[in-house]
Amino acid sequence: MSCGRNTATCLSKEGPDVDGTALQADWQAEYQQAVSDLEGHKDAWARTTVAERMKVVQAMKNALMTVAEDWALTAARHKLIPEGSPLVGEEWISGPYAVMAALNGLMTTFSQIEGKAFVDLLPMRRVVTGQTAIQVMPHNLWERLLFSGVKAEIWMKEGISENAIKAHAAVAYDVPIAERKGKVALVLGAGNINSIPPLDVFQKVFLENQVTVLKMNPVNEYLTDFLKVALGPLIERNALRILRGGAEEGAWLTAHPLIEELHITGAASTHDAIVWGPGEEGARNKAAGTPKTTKRFTSELGAVCPTIIVPGPWSAADLQFQAEHVATQKLHNSGFNCVACQMLIMPKTWDKAGLFMDSLRAVLGMSTRPAYYPGAHDRLAVFEGSTKRHHKVHRGKAPAVIINEHADDEYFRTHEIFGPALSVKEIEGEDAEAYLVAAIDWANDHLFGTLGANIIIHPKTIKQIGRIRFEELIADLRYGTIAINAWTGVGFLVTTCPWGAFPGHTLDDVQSGIGTAHNTFMLDETERVVVEQPWRPFPRGLVSGQFSLLPRPPWFITHERQDTVGKLLTEFQYKPSWFKLPKIFYHAILG
Repeated sequence: MSCGRNTATCLSKEGPDVDGTALQADWQAEYQQAVSDLEGHKDAWARTTVAERMKVVQAMKNALMTVAEDWALTAARHKLIPEGSPLVGEEWISGPYAVMAALNGLMTTFSQIEGKAFVDLLPMRRVVTGQTAIQVMPHNLWERLLFSGVKAEIWMKEGISENAIKAHAAVAYDVPIAERKGKVALVLGAGNINSIPPLDVFQKVFLENQVTVLKMNPVNEYLTDFLKVALGPLIERNALRILRGGAEEGAWLTAHPLIEELHITGAASTHDAIVWGPGEEGARNKAAGTPKTTKRFTSELGAVCPTIIVPGPWSAADLQFQAEHVATQKLHNSGFNCVACQMLIMPKTWDKAGLFMDSLRAVLGMSTRPAYYPGAHDRLAVFEGSTKRHHKVHRGKAPAVIINEHADDEYFRTHEIFGPALSVKEIEGEDAEAYLVAAIDWANDHLFGTLGANIIIHPKTIKQIGRIRFEELIADLRYGTIAINAWTGVGFLVTTCPWGAFPGHTLDDVQSGIGTAHNTFMLDETERVVVEQPWRPFPRGLVSGQFSLLPRPPWFITHERQDTVGKLLTEFQYKPSWFKLPKIFYHAILG
């Protein structure tokens, strides 16, 4: 059985039965009651005051902390992470930590929503295209210390000046409370990263004033009881219901007349089956332009995400560190990420290319974590069978990482491989700038989707190109999140950033999706996020004049204490304190 991230027929080992049908005989009665409860309270939720919402957010922070450790450990067990492994940190950081950070972001916005004062505290500048860029990280002293040197900007769409930002912030709160009308939304939860379902719920509940049914993905429905506790304050206010179920239940919900809007994080095939119908029926409907549903449908659907390696004066230590970086982009969460590196774009004539690839293969081979997501072995077999030339990085009992060396075939440019495989594309260029121009053009013109792209480039190479010219090149790269010497997964974790595809996709060509989530500053009309990270980790970076205290990031798969750091960061997000910092720094540096 093969499936993508949200194919509802895929089940975990703990699934209720072999075909993903009802957990109990009367599931329709349970589902109908949930939808009816929300329908009856949708206007009441839309009219809750900001003060009431702040109480709900604080209550969720408290509730989340009571289940955070069990959540992380349970998720690690289901994802086949060995007990005591540092990789448990992935489940802390991409689970409870990300949700806690989002709750803090919402609290910050709510506390300064009078007159949209939070906008006044956001540094802004005009980029080379004339667009307004808004710095959302670092936003406070804690971020400057814990994520030293990491920077995130939101680029607004063209024509939106600094003076117009308030008109595009928290727009749902511009409607007078007495006039607000609620809606009932359905969120189809993703099965891979466990913070995705609650973060998608926050988009609907807080940014759009919609009560929400969250239908869990069978792959991670083990999370249901934890979320019912962590998000319990929303359930108590009749703003949320969380349901288990498979394909039949999901289809029933999408067609329910009281469900007014839909959101999915998952596979484009699942999205299209909902919009147009399955198989031949869907193809006919799509060709005729007659969708099965006309409900507003937002989505995040993955992509063939590129990482562009720019030639430059890399040292041996740089080659090793960036190999760990790219290996993380590929094998974080065992490769089951929508922004995993799918296409590694390499300079054809760079004299260090061979050394870098040797280092990358060595790091990939160190990760022996099994592939836990359903259908992975089938997808890898199809990937391997489609290659003309490939090699394997063997990893003991874990499936080998397959590296395709012939990326020009359409299959590899248009199919997201949800698992431990990637393709390599070599591109020529007279110099670093010419190469980067060619790499960006190739990614824009040939790769499916627009979710995230990474550029790894030495600071001296940026200086050689020129910072203004480099910004022009970034502006040409059409992706929702662009990471410079970082991974776009950082943009996911920084929940002040909007998360989604580059604008412009449509239902009949949805690619990486429509709309955004996260975005705790509630900014409208955003175009992209640009994340930048220090080139070298602390303390090596200090030797080269880089003023950053960021060591090897805790989300690297090679970080030996990321489980400890992930737990400490979550506890810090819950209640920040100067007294908690030394322990975090100690374990972060030793990792």
